[in-house]
Amino acid sequence: MAKMSSNTSEEQKENGLIAEAWDTLKTVFWALVIAIVFRTFLFEPFNIPSGSMYPNLMVGDYMFVNKSSYGYSKYSFLFGFPPFEGRVMGSEPERGDVAVFRNPKQDGVDYVKRIVGLPGDRIQVKAGVLHINGEAVKRRRIEDYVINPETPFPKSIKQYVETLPNGKSYNILEETDTAYLDNTKVFIVPEGHYFGMGDNRDNSSDSRVLSSVGYIPFDNLVGRATNLFYSADSRVKWYLPWTWFIGTRYDRLLHSVD
Repeated sequence: MAKMSSNTSEEQKENGLIAEAWDTLKTVFWALVIAIVFRTFLFEPFNIPSGSMYPNLMVGDYMFVNKSSYGYSKYSFLFGFPPFEGRVMGSEPERGDVAVFRNPKQDGVDYVKRIVGLPGDRIQVKAGVLHINGEAVKRRRIEDYVINPETPFPKSIKQYVETLPNGKSYNILEETDTAYLDNTKVFIVPEGHYFGMGDNRDNSSDSRVLSSVGYIPFDNLVGRATNLFYSADSRVKWYLPWTWFIGTRYDRLLHSVD
């Protein structure tokens, strides 16, 4: 009898372990489902690897992109699946939005730029000044902006407040008004497309460069940038935990993207 009791106890213990493992698997499964749904339909995290959007987005910024802002296309989903054309529940971006989009000239590569041109607009840059439909966009010089102040080689760049025709204002950087992309031809934005530019005007490959970016198809929009959830300067090394504290840009945590 004692032997039977011992076997029963071991079986109960084994069954308990199996039940615990099954519960853990179910918890992990539903956590993954919730994460995928959240990422696909609500907010997707992105990080900023380049300086094309200084001063508003910095290298080392991590931000959320609102996936519902412009509706959903195949680029809203992992691996572009299911593949389909057009958008579902689509709504058009507003002039001045900071948008993430799939580069039409580099499949699989996401870009972030500011939407300055809408379908049918005539866009041109003359002597560094953005022109929309023949009218110069207002810009006002403010204090210089310093890039990488934490390094031995900080860089000071001219900074302006630019105000679009709809009243949207934001800061831009302009090192010079005679750079390669400071004098362009007139771009006529096709129907169903948008014109995006980086806020760091002399250091941005954007819609002004037709060969590498060009006009942004509506279907290629992924979403609108909304808020930062983390920001790290060049001192942060992920394999050195103590640098996480000295290199975190605390003033940018939960900072809204303008």
